[in-house]
Amino acid sequence: MSKTVLVFDFGASSARAMLCRCKDGGFELEEIHRFPNVPVTEDGHLRWDIDELWEQMKTAISFGVFNGGFDAISIDTWGVDFGLIGQDGDLLEKPVHYRDSRTDGMLEDVCARIPAQALFMQSGIQPMNINTLFQLHYLVTHEKNTIFRAEKLLMMPDLFAYFLTGECRSEFTEATTTQLIDQKSRGWNLQLIETLGIPKRIFAPLIQPGERYGELKQELADEFRIEPVPVFACASHDTASAVMAVPTEEEHFAFLSCGTWTLFGTELRRPLVTEKAFQMGLTNEGGSGGTTTLLKNIMGLWLIQETRRWYNSTQCAGYSFADLENMAREAEPFISFIDPNAPDFAAPDDMPLKIQEFCRKTSQPVPQTPGQIMRCIYQSLACEFALTLTEISELTGYDYKVINMIGGGTKDALLCQLTADAAGIPAVAGPTEATALGNAISTLIALGEISDISAARKMIISSGLTKEYTPGNHGIWSEPTEKYRKIRGLHNSD
Repeated sequence: MSKTVLVFDFGASSARAMLCRCKDGGFELEEIHRFPNVPVTEDGHLRWDIDELWEQMKTAISFGVFNGGFDAISIDTWGVDFGLIGQDGDLLEKPVHYRDSRTDGMLEDVCARIPAQALFMQSGIQPMNINTLFQLHYLVTHEKNTIFRAEKLLMMPDLFAYFLTGECRSEFTEATTTQLIDQKSRGWNLQLIETLGIPKRIFAPLIQPGERYGELKQELADEFRIEPVPVFACASHDTASAVMAVPTEEEHFAFLSCGTWTLFGTELRRPLVTEKAFQMGLTNEGGSGGTTTLLKNIMGLWLIQETRRWYNSTQCAGYSFADLENMAREAEPFISFIDPNAPDFAAPDDMPLKIQEFCRKTSQPVPQTPGQIMRCIYQSLACEFALTLTEISELTGYDYKVINMIGGGTKDALLCQLTADAAGIPAVAGPTEATALGNAISTLIALGEISDISAARKMIISSGLTKEYTPGNHGIWSEPTEKYRKIRGLHNSD
């Protein structure tokens, strides 16, 4: 009988638990629990509501037992955030959200001592103020009592695994998002850690996807009336899990993982750490099987999510995502553009107003209606995707024939079509549940259900979980893309 994995897939706004197994040459995914991931403000900081998330995890385990049981558990989450475990084995405080303002100025502070390019050359990771390195620098410089009371630092998937097993381990793909992994040795960069005054003892031993954290603690097994099952490390950074589920047989492929953050990149056998990659804003994150995902972080569906939230919360508009998509379709194209990665759009706020202000300060027509605002977002993202594809192709020397779009954003047909149009190549959209599926694939390989990633990708292709968008009217995108490039360059030169 096929083995079943209980998958926990935590996104930055919601989470779900799914049962996954191999069936009829493909995969069967059964969602058993979905719950919101809503941050809270405590002690002056935006934090993850870890107590509520843990209670929801236990509820999901109960549902998993009720729905036939499972043979293993694995967990993926977003990157960069962490919890600190004290001497008594308890969490010192709720983990702080990467959008909290505590890292304001931390990147500049660190880079005054260690240039940004030097940090990139050591880690392969593009310096961003949300990275764990800069969060830790804040603690070292502003809350020493907190950091020096900590015995272990656990990234979010490792923290949830600790709750389940009591074992402190750091999964490699997630650890690379800290900017504290040496890209050559693939271990903790202890010299950099020491230079920054961070206690070396807090960093847990590294494990790779497919290795075990441990087994479910006996008291939890007793609570759920099951035998202790293994808790595996998947490629626990959600991007690394999503890339595992890219439906391709090509060795060199381009992927676009569509979520709150959009990650555009390719899979390589080794990091590509050059001055040009740094200047392009590309980053090298750990992948499964010793691979590297060379990618660019783009502020993706966050722009749409925040625009919808603002209209609905302040104007009681009641817009669905489909409503906003239709408004964008009806609006005149190519009037105004924004740089999705501008710092202006990072924090929760009045997103329509921020978009208007950006257009005003870059001397463009200012969008007024919801449809005009949405069209501005959609076409700016499509242009960013097209330019990023060109830059990655130039850097790697590979000619990509297709953009593989994965994740929840592939439900947005307009985004998929505009991406194909702007890039001038087909966009193959799906699977929508790529992260959860990639999470399960890693553990199913460890359990011996699948031979390797290549076999898993072939299974996805045969499952019919994709839809192809053929580019149309690519020629009309030349002038708008060049206009967007100038807007992006103008912003980046400020």
